[in-house]
Amino acid sequence: MRLEVITPARICLDLTVRRVVAEAPDGYFGMLPHHIDFVTELVPGILVYETDDGTEHFVAVNSGTLVKCAGVVRVAVRAAIAGEDLAELRRRVETEFRRQDEDERQARSALARLEASMVRRFQELEALGK
Repeated sequence: MRLEVITPARICLDLTVRRVVAEAPDGYFGMLPHHIDFVTELVPGILVYETDDGTEHFVAVNSGTLVKCAGVVRVAVRAAIAGEDLAELRRRVETEFRRQDEDERQARSALARLEASMVRRFQELEALGK
């Protein structure tokens, strides 16, 4: 079956696999090529997939959605980092997700400043109109 892992910024994986193991809110589940079609929410964690040569690979995923339709498993997540070694993957995840959290905090702060500025300007305009 085909596994596609995508984020808003890029396609992280697009390859043929034998098996996929992921985590939904109610626990881990596995999929093989002939399993029924379904959709589920994914929680942040490690997605495991096995390639045709029997090797297991890992992708750290942030929250998202998994859709299995026919022979394709599409995983759409906020962020994903592929890796072969779990210890190295953990280090990369901590660094990258921490950076993303900081970027989001800065964006929220900038938005709050913009909103406060707009409110002040509306108040100034209102005061001029009276």
